[in-house]
Amino acid sequence: MRIARFTTGEEPQYGVVTGDVDELGIPAEDARIVALAGDPLYVGVQLTDTETALADVRLLAPVLPRSKVVGIGRNYAKHAAEMGNDVPTEPLMFIKPNTSVVGPGDPVFYPRQSAEVHFEGELAVVIGRICRDVPRERVPDVVYGYTVGNDVTARDLQRSDVQFTRAKGFDSFCPLGPWIETELDTSDLAVTTHLNGDVKQDGRTKDMIFDVATLVAHVSAVMTLLPGDVILTGTPDGVGPMQVGDEVEVSVEGIGSLTNKVVSRE
Repeated sequence: MRIARFTTGEEPQYGVVTGDVDELGIPAEDARIVALAGDPLYVGVQLTDTETALADVRLLAPVLPRSKVVGIGRNYAKHAAEMGNDVPTEPLMFIKPNTSVVGPGDPVFYPRQSAEVHFEGELAVVIGRICRDVPRERVPDVVYGYTVGNDVTARDLQRSDVQFTRAKGFDSFCPLGPWIETELDTSDLAVTTHLNGDVKQDGRTKDMIFDVATLVAHVSAVMTLLPGDVILTGTPDGVGPMQVGDEVEVSVEGIGSLTNKVVSRE
């Protein structure tokens, strides 16, 4: 099931995207969205009689994390190597504020404080229930679904600050979308990033050092996870700079594509 958050020009609402999709999760031209009665994370999937062509709505970030986005660093060996770092022996965690979340088509604002902003395409995990100390075998019970993420990073600030908060915490530095796919085998999915149409990242989730179950178990052993919290699972190699005017498209096989344009933060 594909759960989206959208607007037709009025108040945002949730819906289920219907119709055929290809192997990359791209919907057919006749795809439609059936509105839901409330936030499905809290009231479940309650279909209404309102149905709209997907092409006639504006998709928003499919989830607004109630408390946090947890990022995982260096979870692909080749990415760790390109950054000049060793592979971690346990998941390397950091926090992005929920105010960094934006949706498909929203601008990524290039901050005045940085001269080196990078894209990082990733698979994102959406938590579906309050949980803590989740064992690996119970992880499927607490995961609501998966979406596409871009862990935008001010690389120069990351180097100068040593820790990650400022570099990854600017408003608009966590695009998510286009929707949540609730049924997905994440063991071997293509994760691809295009910059202005050119392929920059071309990885597969099978190359993650720590898989989804390990990540959720590890994070939940540290902090309570709430419905709507998001875990970014790390980025493949190929990260690089983007400039004002650039367009970044991140795709995850089986989910879909997330596109954002970089604009100046005045």
